[in-house]
Amino acid sequence: MTQKDITFVADFLTEHFNEAPELYNRKGKYFNVERVGQYLKDEDDDLVSPPNTEGNQWFNFLKDSTHLKESPLLFPYYPEKSLHFVKRQMEGVIDQCLQKPADVIGKSVHQAVCMSLYKISQSEDSTPQLFKLPFLWNDKTSNLHYVLFTMLENSISRIHILRRHTDTSRSVSNGILAVEFGNFLNNSINESSDSRCYSCLDAHFYDDETVTVVLKESVQQEGKERVLAQLPLS
Repeated sequence: MTQKDITFVADFLTEHFNEAPELYNRKGKYFNVERVGQYLKDEDDDLVSPPNTEGNQWFNFLKDSTHLKESPLLFPYYPEKSLHFVKRQMEGVIDQCLQKPADVIGKSVHQAVCMSLYKISQSEDSTPQLFKLPFLWNDKTSNLHYVLFTMLENSISRIHILRRHTDTSRSVSNGILAVEFGNFLNNSINESSDSRCYSCLDAHFYDDETVTVVLKESVQQEGKERVLAQLPLS
């Protein structure tokens, strides 16, 4: 190393790495790492020491490509700016891209029907979760949209099926109905109605014609029976 090199390094250390005991207890940096820290500053000013892009394979590739050089698909490069500046630029572009679809989709959505499922007392401190298991299914063959759900509290043994036509101007019969499981698995009519009562743990559409449900025995005892049932929509 020459004396000039040593002097340059010494001057750099003196300028940027001075001891500052009064800053030791403060969060953040005690000194300035010039070439790294400049990229992290949340400022719009140009970098103090911009990177040297000479010989960079990507820039050379773009320079030699007629089609990519001015392509709107490539995010512009700002060699003089910090990462915070580039991040803000990118967020602005993304927000602009998403704004138009959000406006169009938002204006196209409207309420087709309103049905009251339950009422709760206004005096209750917290609203109980009465709506559970919403599962959506779209029957593309018949252009029907289904929602499966259960209501807690007094109706855990039944599952509700809401059916709507995908064309909101058309209606379908039995728009909403409930399937009561209760004691339908009893072996004989002599069994007590309370002896084998079932509630629904989960429910999904298996295909356009069939619903799969997972049932459990409602009695409070060990070894509750679980049943996997396939129910035809018809």
